[in-house]
Amino acid sequence: MDVAVIADIVGSRRLPDRSEAQRTFERVVAQAEFDLPLAVEPLQATAGDELQGRYATLDAALASLLLVQLALPAGHELRFGIGVGAIRAIDGGGSGAAPRLQDGPAWWAARAAIDTVHARQQRAVPTSRIWIVGAPEEDARMHTTIDVANAYALARDELVMRMSPRERRLVYGRSLGRTQAELAGDEGISQSAVSQALASAGAASVVLGFEALQGRARS
Repeated sequence: MDVAVIADIVGSRRLPDRSEAQRTFERVVAQAEFDLPLAVEPLQATAGDELQGRYATLDAALASLLLVQLALPAGHELRFGIGVGAIRAIDGGGSGAAPRLQDGPAWWAARAAIDTVHARQQRAVPTSRIWIVGAPEEDARMHTTIDVANAYALARDELVMRMSPRERRLVYGRSLGRTQAELAGDEGISQSAVSQALASAGAASVVLGFEALQGRARS
């Protein structure tokens, strides 16, 4: 089982400088991967407005993409299609190198997922940014896991998309275990202000969910 991720840029035509925006997305992905290296192949730009990456597990993909979402600056958004299934290399790739071209059910599922999240975002759920699709070959247990993960992703996206840029920075820091005092120093505000901002953003739910994905949720 592999996990393929396709990301595309929300509102790319409205960006004043497409090249600079692409560099921003690349910096954000690189920082998230540096802070918590989880990807088998980190998200990289491909044709058009897309980035593609690969993870070993669904938990790893969901944790990594949360950090990317939280780290995006104002005016820069990505949506993500996650596909669970098999991946095949179709160009060899060389010894120890990631293949340049890949195919397989995980990528087809990721494509279906990105189409689904795009449609949901345009209609019933404008805050939706992540959707997961399993390849038909996956067993019933995996499809049940994906259903639960999609319910989690919908609720998480609702919280994250309503956060201010500062709240996202604070939640990012708390997800990585930084203290409120450290975050207050970074932001130039009081620890009390940090605490209030985290509470109003629903940060505890997001952070505990992130920890659960990492297998270290507090009791």
